[in-house]
Amino acid sequence: MIDINVENIVVSTQLAEKLDIKSLAEKIPDSKYNPDEFPGLILHFEEPKTAALIFSSGKVICTGAKTVEQANETITKIINEMKNQGLDTPDEIEVTTQNIVASADLKKDLQLSSIAKGLLLENVEYEPEQFPGLVYKIDDTGTVILLFSSGKMVCTGAKKMDDVHRAIDTMKDKLSSLGVL
Repeated sequence: MIDINVENIVVSTQLAEKLDIKSLAEKIPDSKYNPDEFPGLILHFEEPKTAALIFSSGKVICTGAKTVEQANETITKIINEMKNQGLDTPDEIEVTTQNIVASADLKKDLQLSSIAKGLLLENVEYEPEQFPGLVYKIDDTGTVILLFSSGKMVCTGAKKMDDVHRAIDTMKDKLSSLGVL
């Protein structure tokens, strides 16, 4: 069994149809808003260690969470802060996971050029002059595995943890069928 580490979960939600970001920035302590640099309000949280971007469209993006629960906790903190400032917030919101980034280590050095040839270039991009890793697209999960010669891999594009596990298992199975593992 390979250890999988969640590096980042990105979620989004809609808190309003329109928000006055400038006014929000004045009301929410420690928020950052500089429209010349970035069109949204930036909030950083220590616990859980996350960040949120709030846009005038009412959309909120939370990043940095290691679990969906942490992302939801951050969204709840934002809603509570908005309520504390007397702003209307919806009674129910839908939080959508946009991306899960996870890593794993095969604990084995790999010959990526051999692996790329063995995979018959099916769903594979390997151009070491451009990027040091092999990029393997997994169609059924919509995920991408970045495989490095150190044996480390990164899975990105997943919407659920099941997709992460399936993608990493698929990569392990492919490597086993090539006699690499």
